[in-house]
Amino acid sequence: MSDEPLRDRVPPHNTEAEVATLGAILLDPESLGRVLTLLRADDFYRVSHARIYDAIMVLWEKNEAIDLITVTETLKSAGDLEIAGGAAYISSLTSSVPTSANVEYYAKIVHETNVRRRLLQVAQQIVADAFSETGESREMVEEAERKIFDLSEGDQTGGYKQAKDIVKQTVEAIERLYRTKEEYTGIPSGFPALDKLLSGFQDSEFIVIGARPSVGKTALALTMAANMSIHRKIPVGFFTLEMSDMAIMQRLIASEARIGSQTIRTGMLRPADFKNLTDAAGLIYDAPLWISDTPGMRLLDLRAQARRMRSQLGVRIIFVDYISLINNEHADLPRHEQIAEISRSLKALARELTIPIVALSQLTRDVEGKRPNLASIRESGSIEQDADVVMFLHRNRGETSQDPDHGNSGETDLIVAKQRNGPVGTVPITFVHKYTRFESRGDDII
Repeated sequence: MSDEPLRDRVPPHNTEAEVATLGAILLDPESLGRVLTLLRADDFYRVSHARIYDAIMVLWEKNEAIDLITVTETLKSAGDLEIAGGAAYISSLTSSVPTSANVEYYAKIVHETNVRRRLLQVAQQIVADAFSETGESREMVEEAERKIFDLSEGDQTGGYKQAKDIVKQTVEAIERLYRTKEEYTGIPSGFPALDKLLSGFQDSEFIVIGARPSVGKTALALTMAANMSIHRKIPVGFFTLEMSDMAIMQRLIASEARIGSQTIRTGMLRPADFKNLTDAAGLIYDAPLWISDTPGMRLLDLRAQARRMRSQLGVRIIFVDYISLINNEHADLPRHEQIAEISRSLKALARELTIPIVALSQLTRDVEGKRPNLASIRESGSIEQDADVVMFLHRNRGETSQDPDHGNSGETDLIVAKQRNGPVGTVPITFVHKYTRFESRGDDII
Protein backbone atom coordinates (compact mmCIF):
# COMPACT_ATOMS: atom_id res chain seq x y z
CA MET A 1 0.00 0.00 0.00
CA SER A 2 1.29 3.48 -0.80
CA ASP A 3 0.32 6.91 0.52
CA GLU A 4 1.45 8.73 -2.65
CA PRO A 5 -2.09 9.71 -3.72
CA LEU A 6 -2.72 11.32 -0.33
CA ARG A 7 0.59 13.15 -0.39
CA ASP A 8 -0.17 14.79 -3.72
CA ARG A 9 -3.62 16.01 -2.75
CA VAL A 10 -4.26 19.46 -1.23
CA PRO A 11 -5.61 19.19 2.34
CA PRO A 12 -9.28 20.09 2.77
CA HIS A 13 -9.87 23.82 3.09
CA ASN A 14 -12.23 26.53 1.92
CA THR A 15 -10.52 29.87 1.30
CA GLU A 16 -13.79 31.60 0.41
CA ALA A 17 -15.33 30.61 3.77
CA GLU A 18 -12.24 31.81 5.65
CA VAL A 19 -12.35 35.18 3.87
CA ALA A 20 -16.10 35.48 4.43
CA THR A 21 -15.75 34.69 8.16
CA LEU A 22 -13.05 37.31 8.73
CA GLY A 23 -14.87 39.84 6.55
CA ALA A 24 -18.12 39.36 8.50
CA ILE A 25 -16.35 39.85 11.85
CA LEU A 26 -14.60 43.01 10.63
CA LEU A 27 -17.88 44.25 9.17
CA ASP A 28 -19.80 43.56 12.40
CA PRO A 29 -17.56 42.92 15.46
CA GLU A 30 -20.59 41.80 17.51
CA SER A 31 -20.86 38.76 15.25
CA LEU A 32 -17.66 37.44 16.86
CA GLY A 33 -19.74 36.40 19.87
CA ARG A 34 -21.68 33.99 17.65
CA VAL A 35 -18.57 32.04 16.60
CA LEU A 36 -16.32 32.26 19.65
CA THR A 37 -17.17 28.80 20.94
CA LEU A 38 -16.76 27.25 17.49
CA LEU A 39 -13.71 28.87 15.95
CA ARG A 40 -10.01 28.93 16.84
CA ALA A 41 -7.07 30.42 14.97
CA ASP A 42 -5.73 27.00 13.96
CA ASP A 43 -9.04 26.25 12.21
CA PHE A 44 -7.84 28.51 9.37
CA TYR A 45 -5.82 26.85 6.61
CA ARG A 46 -4.06 29.98 5.39
CA VAL A 47 -1.47 31.30 7.83
CA SER A 48 -2.41 34.89 6.98
CA HIS A 49 -6.00 34.28 8.03
CA ALA A 50 -4.92 32.60 11.26
CA ARG A 51 -2.78 35.63 12.15
CA ILE A 52 -5.64 38.03 11.44
CA TYR A 53 -8.00 36.01 13.64
CA ASP A 54 -5.34 35.95 16.37
CA ALA A 55 -5.18 39.76 16.24
CA ILE A 56 -8.97 39.97 16.48
CA MET A 57 -8.92 37.72 19.55
CA VAL A 58 -6.20 39.85 21.18
CA LEU A 59 -8.44 42.91 20.81
CA TRP A 60 -11.49 41.01 22.06
CA GLU A 61 -9.69 39.80 25.19
CA LYS A 62 -8.62 43.39 25.92
CA ASN A 63 -12.23 44.54 25.37
CA GLU A 64 -11.01 46.99 22.71
CA ALA A 65 -12.67 48.04 19.46
CA ILE A 66 -12.32 45.64 16.54
CA ASP A 67 -12.03 47.32 13.14
CA LEU A 68 -9.65 47.57 10.19
CA ILE A 69 -7.39 50.10 11.88
CA THR A 70 -7.07 48.36 15.26
CA VAL A 71 -6.53 44.93 13.68
CA THR A 72 -3.88 46.34 11.33
CA GLU A 73 -2.08 48.09 14.21
CA THR A 74 -2.19 44.94 16.36
CA LEU A 75 -0.63 42.90 13.55
CA LYS A 76 1.98 45.59 12.95
CA SER A 77 2.90 45.67 16.66
CA ALA A 78 3.32 41.88 16.65
CA GLY A 79 5.42 41.99 13.47
CA ASP A 80 2.80 39.92 11.62
CA LEU A 81 1.36 42.48 9.21
CA GLU A 82 3.35 41.26 6.20
CA ILE A 83 2.54 37.61 6.96
CA ALA A 84 -1.15 38.57 7.22
CA GLY A 85 -1.07 39.96 3.67
CA GLY A 86 -0.63 43.64 4.43
CA ALA A 87 -3.05 46.44 5.19
CA ALA A 88 -4.56 46.42 1.70
CA TYR A 89 -5.48 42.73 1.92
CA ILE A 90 -7.04 43.15 5.36
CA SER A 91 -9.07 46.06 4.04
CA SER A 92 -10.30 43.96 1.11
CA LEU A 93 -11.82 41.33 3.44
CA THR A 94 -14.86 43.47 4.28
CA SER A 95 -15.84 43.68 0.61
CA SER A 96 -16.09 39.88 0.41
CA VAL A 97 -19.43 39.74 2.25
CA PRO A 98 -22.42 42.10 2.14
CA THR A 99 -23.61 41.19 5.64
CA SER A 100 -22.55 39.32 8.79
CA ALA A 101 -25.84 37.40 8.97
CA ASN A 102 -24.27 34.11 7.80
CA VAL A 103 -21.08 34.30 9.86
CA GLU A 104 -21.94 31.13 11.81
CA TYR A 105 -22.41 29.21 8.56
CA TYR A 106 -19.04 30.40 7.23
CA ALA A 107 -17.30 29.64 10.52
CA LYS A 108 -18.77 26.15 10.62
CA ILE A 109 -17.31 25.43 7.17
CA VAL A 110 -13.89 26.67 8.33
CA HIS A 111 -14.08 24.52 11.45
CA GLU A 112 -15.29 21.41 9.61
CA THR A 113 -12.48 21.55 7.04
CA ASN A 114 -9.95 21.78 9.85
CA VAL A 115 -11.46 18.70 11.52
CA ARG A 116 -11.00 16.87 8.23
CA ARG A 117 -7.39 18.01 7.96
CA ARG A 118 -6.63 16.81 11.48
CA LEU A 119 -8.40 13.53 10.77
CA LEU A 120 -6.21 13.02 7.69
CA GLN A 121 -3.08 13.71 9.76
CA VAL A 122 -4.13 11.15 12.36
CA ALA A 123 -5.01 8.62 9.64
CA GLN A 124 -1.66 9.06 7.94
CA GLN A 125 0.15 8.56 11.24
CA ILE A 126 -1.88 5.41 11.96
CA VAL A 127 -1.02 4.05 8.50
CA ALA A 128 2.67 4.82 9.04
CA ASP A 129 2.63 3.12 12.45
CA ALA A 130 0.88 0.07 10.99
CA PHE A 131 3.58 -0.36 8.35
CA SER A 132 6.28 -0.03 10.99
CA GLU A 133 7.70 -3.33 12.16
CA THR A 134 8.44 -2.02 15.65
CA GLY A 135 6.00 -2.25 18.53
CA GLU A 136 3.15 -4.61 19.29
CA SER A 137 -0.13 -4.48 17.41
CA ARG A 138 -2.12 -4.04 20.61
CA GLU A 139 -0.09 -0.96 21.53
CA MET A 140 -0.67 0.42 18.03
CA VAL A 141 -4.43 -0.07 18.38
CA GLU A 142 -4.43 1.69 21.76
CA GLU A 143 -2.35 4.56 20.37
CA ALA A 144 -4.68 4.90 17.38
CA GLU A 145 -7.68 4.95 19.71
CA ARG A 146 -6.07 7.65 21.85
CA LYS A 147 -5.38 9.84 18.83
CA ILE A 148 -8.97 9.52 17.60
CA PHE A 149 -10.30 10.44 21.05
CA ASP A 150 -7.87 13.38 21.26
CA LEU A 151 -9.22 14.56 17.93
CA SER A 152 -12.86 14.43 19.06
CA GLU A 153 -12.14 15.98 22.46
CA GLY A 154 -11.61 19.41 20.92
CA ASP A 155 -15.23 19.46 19.75
CA GLN A 156 -16.70 18.57 23.14
CA THR A 157 -17.65 21.02 25.86
CA GLY A 158 -16.83 18.62 28.64
CA GLY A 159 -15.57 15.18 29.55
CA TYR A 160 -14.78 12.95 32.48
CA LYS A 161 -12.15 13.70 35.11
CA GLN A 162 -10.35 11.51 37.58
CA ALA A 163 -11.44 11.90 41.20
CA LYS A 164 -8.03 13.22 42.27
CA ASP A 165 -8.36 16.18 39.87
CA ILE A 166 -11.86 17.02 41.09
CA VAL A 167 -10.79 16.70 44.74
CA LYS A 168 -7.92 19.11 44.14
CA GLN A 169 -10.18 21.70 42.48
CA THR A 170 -12.82 21.33 45.19
CA VAL A 171 -10.36 21.75 48.06
CA GLU A 172 -8.85 24.81 46.36
CA ALA A 173 -12.34 26.33 46.04
CA ILE A 174 -13.05 25.67 49.72
CA GLU A 175 -9.72 27.25 50.67
CA ARG A 176 -10.55 30.35 48.64
CA LEU A 177 -13.87 30.66 50.45
CA TYR A 178 -12.08 30.24 53.78
CA ARG A 179 -9.56 32.96 52.97
CA THR A 180 -12.06 35.46 51.58
CA LYS A 181 -14.59 34.86 54.39
CA GLU A 182 -17.49 35.59 52.03
CA GLU A 183 -20.86 35.31 53.72
CA TYR A 184 -22.35 33.33 50.83
CA THR A 185 -20.81 30.97 48.30
CA GLY A 186 -23.16 32.11 45.53
CA ILE A 187 -24.68 35.37 44.29
CA PRO A 188 -26.74 37.01 47.06
CA SER A 189 -30.35 37.78 46.20
CA GLY A 190 -30.62 40.64 48.67
CA PHE A 191 -32.99 38.71 50.94
CA PRO A 192 -30.85 37.58 53.90
CA ALA A 193 -33.11 34.71 54.99
CA LEU A 194 -33.25 33.31 51.45
CA ASP A 195 -29.49 33.68 51.01
CA LYS A 196 -28.96 31.89 54.31
CA LEU A 197 -31.08 29.01 53.04
CA LEU A 198 -29.49 28.81 49.57
CA SER A 199 -26.04 30.28 50.35
CA GLY A 200 -26.83 32.58 47.43
CA PHE A 201 -27.68 31.57 43.86
CA GLN A 202 -25.09 28.98 42.84
CA ASP A 203 -23.24 28.82 39.52
CA SER A 204 -24.56 26.35 36.92
CA GLU A 205 -27.91 26.01 38.70
CA PHE A 206 -31.30 26.30 37.02
CA ILE A 207 -33.64 28.14 39.40
CA VAL A 208 -37.40 28.42 38.90
CA ILE A 209 -39.71 30.95 40.59
CA GLY A 210 -43.39 30.10 40.20
CA ALA A 211 -46.56 32.00 41.07
CA ARG A 212 -50.06 32.74 39.86
CA PRO A 213 -50.55 35.90 37.76
CA SER A 214 -50.33 39.23 39.61
CA VAL A 215 -48.72 37.74 42.72
CA GLY A 216 -45.37 39.35 41.87
CA LYS A 217 -43.04 37.07 39.90
CA THR A 218 -41.64 39.90 37.80
CA ALA A 219 -41.47 42.24 40.80
CA LEU A 220 -39.45 39.67 42.77
CA ALA A 221 -37.09 39.01 39.86
CA LEU A 222 -36.58 42.77 39.35
CA THR A 223 -36.00 43.32 43.06
CA MET A 224 -33.34 40.60 43.04
CA ALA A 225 -31.77 41.90 39.82
CA ALA A 226 -31.65 45.42 41.30
CA ASN A 227 -30.07 44.18 44.54
CA MET A 228 -27.40 42.41 42.52
CA SER A 229 -26.62 44.90 39.76
CA ILE A 230 -27.36 48.29 41.34
CA HIS A 231 -26.25 47.70 44.92
CA ARG A 232 -23.59 45.00 44.51
CA LYS A 233 -22.40 45.79 40.95
CA ILE A 234 -22.83 42.16 39.86
CA PRO A 235 -23.41 42.00 36.07
CA VAL A 236 -26.97 40.81 35.38
CA GLY A 237 -28.81 39.85 32.20
CA PHE A 238 -32.61 40.20 32.20
CA PHE A 239 -34.82 38.74 29.44
CA THR A 240 -38.32 40.23 29.58
CA LEU A 241 -40.68 38.57 27.11
CA GLU A 242 -43.86 40.06 28.57
CA MET A 243 -43.01 43.72 29.20
CA SER A 244 -41.10 46.35 27.23
CA ASP A 245 -37.71 47.54 28.40
CA MET A 246 -39.18 50.96 29.24
CA ALA A 247 -41.92 49.38 31.37
CA ILE A 248 -39.25 47.41 33.21
CA MET A 249 -37.21 50.57 33.70
CA GLN A 250 -40.23 52.47 35.06
CA ARG A 251 -40.66 49.72 37.66
CA LEU A 252 -36.99 49.87 38.59
CA ILE A 253 -37.03 53.65 38.95
CA ALA A 254 -40.22 53.56 41.04
CA SER A 255 -38.69 50.87 43.26
CA GLU A 256 -35.35 52.60 43.75
CA ALA A 257 -36.73 56.16 44.04
CA ARG A 258 -39.57 55.12 46.36
CA ILE A 259 -42.05 56.88 44.11
CA GLY A 260 -45.40 55.23 43.49
CA SER A 261 -45.59 53.35 40.20
CA GLN A 262 -48.91 54.99 39.40
CA THR A 263 -47.38 58.42 40.06
CA ILE A 264 -44.64 57.75 37.52
CA ARG A 265 -47.06 56.33 34.93
CA THR A 266 -49.33 59.38 35.16
CA GLY A 267 -46.50 61.90 35.48
CA MET A 268 -48.14 63.48 38.55
CA LEU A 269 -44.80 64.07 40.27
CA ARG A 270 -44.20 66.50 43.09
CA PRO A 271 -41.11 68.74 43.02
CA ALA A 272 -39.63 66.69 45.86
CA ASP A 273 -39.96 63.52 43.75
CA PHE A 274 -37.58 64.76 41.07
CA LYS A 275 -34.49 64.53 43.28
CA ASN A 276 -35.34 60.98 44.27
CA LEU A 277 -36.02 60.12 40.65
CA THR A 278 -32.73 61.66 39.47
CA ASP A 279 -30.72 59.92 42.18
CA ALA A 280 -32.33 56.56 41.37
CA ALA A 281 -31.81 57.03 37.64
CA GLY A 282 -28.13 57.79 38.29
CA LEU A 283 -27.68 54.57 40.27
CA ILE A 284 -29.43 52.52 37.59
CA TYR A 285 -27.44 54.24 34.83
CA ASP A 286 -24.20 53.00 36.35
CA ALA A 287 -25.49 49.48 37.05
CA PRO A 288 -24.13 46.50 35.04
CA LEU A 289 -27.65 45.49 34.00
CA TRP A 290 -28.57 44.44 30.44
CA ILE A 291 -32.21 44.04 29.39
CA SER A 292 -33.54 42.18 26.35
CA ASP A 293 -37.22 42.77 25.56
CA THR A 294 -37.73 40.82 22.33
CA PRO A 295 -41.38 39.65 22.26
CA GLY A 296 -41.93 36.08 21.12
CA MET A 297 -38.23 35.31 21.40
CA ARG A 298 -37.15 31.95 20.04
CA LEU A 299 -35.23 29.58 22.27
CA LEU A 300 -32.35 29.58 19.79
CA ASP A 301 -32.08 33.39 19.92
CA LEU A 302 -32.27 33.44 23.71
CA ARG A 303 -29.38 30.99 23.98
CA ALA A 304 -27.31 32.99 21.49
CA GLN A 305 -27.92 36.28 23.32
CA ALA A 306 -27.16 34.65 26.68
CA ARG A 307 -23.84 33.35 25.36
CA ARG A 308 -22.93 36.82 24.08
CA MET A 309 -23.93 38.39 27.41
CA ARG A 310 -21.65 35.93 29.18
CA SER A 311 -18.67 36.18 26.83
CA GLN A 312 -18.79 39.88 25.96
CA LEU A 313 -20.38 41.48 29.02
CA GLY A 314 -19.33 39.06 31.74
CA VAL A 315 -22.84 38.63 33.18
CA ARG A 316 -22.86 36.40 36.26
CA ILE A 317 -26.58 35.61 36.41
CA ILE A 318 -29.49 35.66 33.95
CA PHE A 319 -33.21 36.11 34.62
CA VAL A 320 -35.87 34.93 32.14
CA ASP A 321 -39.42 36.36 32.46
CA TYR A 322 -40.94 33.92 31.70
CA ILE A 323 -40.67 30.31 30.39
CA SER A 324 -44.08 29.98 28.72
CA LEU A 325 -43.44 32.99 26.47
CA ILE A 326 -40.34 31.47 24.86
CA ASN A 327 -41.06 30.17 21.37
CA ASN A 328 -39.77 26.72 20.56
CA GLU A 329 -38.39 26.06 17.07
CA HIS A 330 -40.48 22.84 16.95
CA ALA A 331 -43.89 24.49 16.96
CA ASP A 332 -45.53 21.28 15.75
CA LEU A 333 -44.83 19.53 19.06
CA PRO A 334 -47.47 19.45 21.84
CA ARG A 335 -47.06 22.43 24.16
CA HIS A 336 -45.95 20.37 27.15
CA GLU A 337 -43.17 18.82 25.03
CA GLN A 338 -42.09 22.28 23.86
CA ILE A 339 -41.90 23.50 27.46
CA ALA A 340 -39.97 20.37 28.42
CA GLU A 341 -37.40 21.09 25.69
CA ILE A 342 -37.12 24.74 26.78
CA SER A 343 -36.60 23.66 30.39
CA ARG A 344 -33.87 21.17 29.46
CA SER A 345 -32.20 23.75 27.26
CA LEU A 346 -32.13 26.40 30.02
CA LYS A 347 -30.69 23.83 32.43
CA ALA A 348 -27.99 22.91 29.90
CA LEU A 349 -27.30 26.60 29.25
CA ALA A 350 -26.71 27.24 32.97
CA ARG A 351 -24.19 24.39 32.99
CA GLU A 352 -22.52 25.59 29.79
CA LEU A 353 -22.15 29.23 30.90
CA THR A 354 -21.38 28.29 34.54
CA ILE A 355 -23.81 30.87 35.89
CA PRO A 356 -27.22 30.69 37.61
CA ILE A 357 -30.23 31.04 35.32
CA VAL A 358 -33.43 32.11 37.07
CA ALA A 359 -36.61 31.48 35.09
CA LEU A 360 -40.13 32.53 36.04
CA SER A 361 -43.06 30.18 35.52
CA GLN A 362 -46.83 30.29 35.81
CA LEU A 363 -48.67 27.95 38.18
CA THR A 364 -51.84 26.03 37.39
CA ARG A 365 -55.23 27.66 38.02
CA ASP A 366 -56.28 25.05 40.60
CA VAL A 367 -53.65 26.36 43.04
CA GLU A 368 -55.51 29.67 43.35
CA GLY A 369 -55.92 30.44 47.04
CA LYS A 370 -53.97 27.35 48.06
CA ARG A 371 -50.38 26.80 49.10
CA PRO A 372 -48.51 25.71 45.92
CA ASN A 373 -46.38 22.60 45.64
CA LEU A 374 -44.13 21.05 43.00
CA ALA A 375 -47.12 19.63 41.14
CA SER A 376 -48.46 23.17 40.65
CA ILE A 377 -46.02 24.16 37.88
CA ARG A 378 -47.94 24.80 34.69
CA GLU A 379 -47.67 22.87 31.40
CA SER A 380 -44.75 20.56 32.17
CA GLY A 381 -43.52 18.37 34.98
CA SER A 382 -40.06 18.46 33.43
CA ILE A 383 -39.50 21.96 34.86
CA GLU A 384 -39.80 20.48 38.33
CA GLN A 385 -37.42 17.70 37.34
CA ASP A 386 -34.80 19.89 35.62
CA ALA A 387 -34.68 22.69 38.19
CA ASP A 388 -32.03 22.67 40.90
CA VAL A 389 -34.08 25.09 42.99
CA VAL A 390 -37.84 25.67 42.84
CA MET A 391 -39.43 28.58 44.71
CA PHE A 392 -43.05 29.67 44.93
CA LEU A 393 -44.62 32.99 45.82
CA HIS A 394 -47.77 32.58 47.90
CA ARG A 395 -50.01 35.36 49.18
CA ASN A 396 -53.69 35.30 50.00
CA ARG A 397 -55.52 37.64 47.65
CA GLY A 398 -56.50 40.87 49.35
CA GLU A 399 -54.07 40.29 52.17
CA THR A 400 -52.71 43.83 52.34
CA SER A 401 -51.82 46.34 54.96
CA GLN A 402 -52.76 50.00 54.92
CA ASP A 403 -49.51 51.01 56.61
CA PRO A 404 -48.69 54.37 54.98
CA ASP A 405 -44.97 53.62 55.23
CA HIS A 406 -45.42 50.56 53.04
CA GLY A 407 -48.32 51.60 50.82
CA ASN A 408 -50.62 48.58 50.49
CA SER A 409 -48.09 45.96 51.58
CA GLY A 410 -48.79 42.26 51.38
CA GLU A 411 -47.21 39.62 53.58
CA THR A 412 -45.94 36.95 51.22
CA ASP A 413 -44.35 33.54 51.65
CA LEU A 414 -41.39 32.70 49.44
CA ILE A 415 -41.49 28.91 49.56
CA VAL A 416 -38.30 27.04 48.68
CA ALA A 417 -39.99 23.76 47.73
CA LYS A 418 -36.95 22.11 46.17
CA GLN A 419 -33.22 22.55 46.58
CA ARG A 420 -31.18 19.78 45.05
CA ASN A 421 -28.14 20.46 47.21
CA GLY A 422 -29.60 21.92 50.39
CA PRO A 423 -32.56 22.33 52.72
CA VAL A 424 -36.03 23.64 51.92
CA GLY A 425 -38.09 26.13 53.90
CA THR A 426 -40.24 29.24 53.73
CA VAL A 427 -38.90 32.79 53.76
CA PRO A 428 -41.34 35.52 54.86
CA ILE A 429 -41.14 38.63 52.65
CA THR A 430 -43.30 41.69 52.08
CA PHE A 431 -44.72 42.98 48.79
CA VAL A 432 -44.84 46.77 48.69
CA HIS A 433 -47.53 47.31 46.08
CA LYS A 434 -47.04 51.05 45.81
CA TYR A 435 -43.41 50.66 44.67
CA THR A 436 -43.87 47.23 43.01
CA ARG A 437 -41.04 45.67 44.99
CA PHE A 438 -40.39 43.06 47.64
CA GLU A 439 -38.61 43.59 50.95
CA SER A 440 -37.34 41.30 53.67
CA ARG A 441 -39.57 40.58 56.65
CA GLY A 442 -36.95 39.52 59.19
CA ASP A 443 -34.24 36.91 58.86
CA ASP A 444 -36.26 33.94 60.07
CA ILE A 445 -36.85 30.84 58.00
CA ILE A 446 -40.11 29.04 58.62
